[in-house]
Amino acid sequence: MLTPLRRESDQPARGVRRGVYLLPSLFTMGNMFCGYACIIYAMRGEFATAAPFIGIAIVLDMLDGRIARMTGSTSAFGVEFDSLADVISFGVAPAIMSFAWGLQPLGRLGWAAGFLFVAAAAVRLARFNIQSGSHDKRYFVGMPSPAAAGIPAATVFAFPAGFQSSLEALPVLAMVLVPALLMVSTIRFRSFKTFNLQARRSYPALFLVALALALLASHTELVLLAMAYSYVASPFVGMAVARVRRHPEAEPAPVAEPAPADPSH
Repeated sequence: MLTPLRRESDQPARGVRRGVYLLPSLFTMGNMFCGYACIIYAMRGEFATAAPFIGIAIVLDMLDGRIARMTGSTSAFGVEFDSLADVISFGVAPAIMSFAWGLQPLGRLGWAAGFLFVAAAAVRLARFNIQSGSHDKRYFVGMPSPAAAGIPAATVFAFPAGFQSSLEALPVLAMVLVPALLMVSTIRFRSFKTFNLQARRSYPALFLVALALALLASHTELVLLAMAYSYVASPFVGMAVARVRRHPEAEPAPVAEPAPADPSH
């Protein structure tokens, strides 16, 4: 029997389609590599080099999901692969870097705190996977693991010298444990995935982004530190503002004027 001839144009189309599906996974692989590189440099004591790898991993993590949605190449494999990469880059890598940088003088307490960070990141990612699509897209339930990893990354990048005594290392516990607790909490953190660039009100926001980039180029360490800790404080500031609006201060009651005297008496 005669078989239909395969058109030559079908093969390039299939190759392009396979490339589209592979592209998000390449970004995820880059994310994983950055986490691995951060661990290697942290073990060598090169903290100024290790910390930026977490920042690069955050950017790659933002890009892989967006590219997958833009190209229509989302898949169950991509979701699982992204979560595994995030556990390394935003769980294991920040914990090891924090231990080598400032928790090591605390001994067992230090590595136990680092393990709590890893466990919180894994729980946060697992919860996000099972809750995806069932909550408000404008908010994250619990602190996102990339933002939590940004806390030690920005701190280490701003102060790469580290700590050598147990007393100096005590504040590092808060740097690790507070983001860990926020990751497994139910506090809502704002998501920027729904930011609409087509809205007119987005133009002032774009100007603010340009201003932030200019400041980032001139004062890199301080701007990254301010961005990381501002995001941590943002839900608490929002809750305080909402409470003030919900319960405005009671206005003082008007003082009753005395009745005029009766002229007949």
